[in-house]
Amino acid sequence: MDLIRLSRISMKHLITLHVMLDTLSVTDCAQRLCVSPSSVSKTLSQLRDTLNDELFYRHGNRLVSTPLARRLGPTVHQMISDMNQIMTQEEFDVANYAGSFSLSMRESTFELIAVPLCEHVLKLAPNIRLDIWSKDNIGVGGLAKGVLDFIILPHDLSQPPNIDNNLVWENLFTDEMVCLMSHHHPLATQSLTIDDYLHYDHIGIVDNDLSVPFFEMQLAQQHRKRKVMVNVADFGVAATLCKNTELLFTCSKKWAEVAAQAQSLTMKELPFNYGQVGYSLVWYQPSMNDPALRWLYQQIITVGHTIGQANK
Repeated sequence: MDLIRLSRISMKHLITLHVMLDTLSVTDCAQRLCVSPSSVSKTLSQLRDTLNDELFYRHGNRLVSTPLARRLGPTVHQMISDMNQIMTQEEFDVANYAGSFSLSMRESTFELIAVPLCEHVLKLAPNIRLDIWSKDNIGVGGLAKGVLDFIILPHDLSQPPNIDNNLVWENLFTDEMVCLMSHHHPLATQSLTIDDYLHYDHIGIVDNDLSVPFFEMQLAQQHRKRKVMVNVADFGVAATLCKNTELLFTCSKKWAEVAAQAQSLTMKELPFNYGQVGYSLVWYQPSMNDPALRWLYQQIITVGHTIGQANK
């Protein structure tokens, strides 16, 4: 162990690296840390010399992190989290807590979960700030980097992604899948059969963090593949496309019951076995050392269970 070399790295260096990995901007990093950009540049220069790595380099008009900087990200995040735990050993005071939390979810999940979650949390902790991102902007990788605290994600419960062994997936509630279609669709006034379902074209949902949905494989094995003619990133866009086309959209029943985009559509039960689906809470295991995050975790679980019991 090179103690002399280690002694040259302080928490200031680690925190600067942590925020730079998030912002990829010296100016934004300086604003977040309440220091001058020149101070951030000086700290980064010291860290570059100690680690013998550029850490960040300019590509066009933006900064890009080096492979070493990206590899250090999760470790640095954990070190900062551990130090924060040491510095804040006092009992967590919900009513007076003025920190912030960062969550990410699909835009389609906002109406279903974000609304009741915000109402519940802000009643208990009126001084906190919730930053809720679209998963299209910050995905699962943001957990290990410390950019996000939690992600809430609908998916096949039989197939949680194995992206990182330190990621924990906990089911909030199970759900059914339904087929949505326009009120003017030829199938809108009749029971949906498997032949009907496979005869028409479909809208699919793309998600780089998830593998091929289990229901797609189940459908292909038991019957045949459906014809997905349009792929979109979110439920709301898919529902909007359904209104003026004969495309079918397969989605979460609980979302379809509350989402404004789905209210003008006809809902049908799926005519095949699609496995078990639901919404999961995802977090980075080491972050649970923070009592504030443990508290928020409990609130999300409470809200999730309430949603799961609704309309049963």
